[in-house]
Amino acid sequence: MRLFQPDGFSNFGTSRFRPADLTAPTTRIKPRSARMLRSAVRDACPRRPGVYGMLDRRGHLIYVGKAKSLRARLLSYFRPNSRNHKAGRIIESTRCLIWEETTSEFAALLRELELIQRHLPMFNVQGKPGRQRYRYVCIGRGPVPYVYSVMRPTGKEQAVYGPLVGARRVDEAVRKLNHWFGLRDCSSKISLGFAEQAELFDAERSPRCLRYELGNCLGPCIKAVHSRDYRQAVNAAKRFLEGRNSQPIDQLTKEMLDAATSCQFERAAALRDKLGELQWLIDRLTWVQHARDQHSFIYPHGSANGRTMWYIVHRGQVRNVTLQPRTLAEGEVAARLIQESFSANEPLGQPLAVGQVDSVLLVAAWFRKHAEARQEALTATEALAKCAGLPLELPRLAEAIALAPASVGEITAAAK
Repeated sequence: MRLFQPDGFSNFGTSRFRPADLTAPTTRIKPRSARMLRSAVRDACPRRPGVYGMLDRRGHLIYVGKAKSLRARLLSYFRPNSRNHKAGRIIESTRCLIWEETTSEFAALLRELELIQRHLPMFNVQGKPGRQRYRYVCIGRGPVPYVYSVMRPTGKEQAVYGPLVGARRVDEAVRKLNHWFGLRDCSSKISLGFAEQAELFDAERSPRCLRYELGNCLGPCIKAVHSRDYRQAVNAAKRFLEGRNSQPIDQLTKEMLDAATSCQFERAAALRDKLGELQWLIDRLTWVQHARDQHSFIYPHGSANGRTMWYIVHRGQVRNVTLQPRTLAEGEVAARLIQESFSANEPLGQPLAVGQVDSVLLVAAWFRKHAEARQEALTATEALAKCAGLPLELPRLAEAIALAPASVGEITAAAK
């Protein structure tokens, strides 16, 4: 067996989820056969949390995973009767293993996400169907905007919401949203206008699709709507996507119940489907926003060299990681990181990037699964007090820290 043999992939690299002065034990094994690979894992791999990577014959990183116990997880790849098909394909392509220990399972989750986003290993990102890819819901600019979905916003949109998982379902919800508010969804190549835009020789126009005849489009293709009324419809759609307009949900629910009561079951079923798509859309957008609003704190978890780690979580994302301070000098460092993290407020209405929403979902899932962990969290005020070595019950502490002092020394002076 050859240990630490160089190949196309050098190492996992640095991590923003680990203090700069904290090193992570990393091991690489590259045996001559699959049987020797299994023996090397059994002999050398620790029963500790961490992340692992698998390299192919060319030295390319093809898969990254995380484990609560590295030894147990990696040995599971060598059990043909219990592993899934994908695990079999991965281990058959593997010629080298590398693993890195972490301070906890939570740290392993964060590190795995970081490495996947950084290296895009083939087996982590390949073969994902469209329903697993993120889509943004957008309202376009221009004189006749409408709601549509894209994988990557251009920055020219009037408003952007999301991202959301499920391309087909997002597209269907967007289609029903345009229908509800009467917004056009036709090609931009079609000549559009408004009722007040009179022309010298205004030719008679006919609708370019059936939507106007069916009553679910305001008809800018035939100038059947005033720009003021169309703008009001766009604003109503924006309020709905922002969770400030429940009128579509309320009205569809009422109409569905009325149809069912009147034994109009086909109509009730059609209304149910329309209601379901819009309800799903607003529920997902609201859930992401709720996950961001509910997760801002300092999470003491895991240990390194006998020291507790502080994960600084703000707006659903882990912004920084530091060791729980034991001296005023360390308190200065921790306080600076807390203040930097909690001052990182995104502009109102700014959508999350795909990498950011993955982080929000990871944090939300962890605290949903480990509800007791939320009780251990510190508020920013409590953590800054610990940085300054002050008692948490100090009467003027909250008021002092609210002034956002620049240093622990100022916190201590202001609190006295």
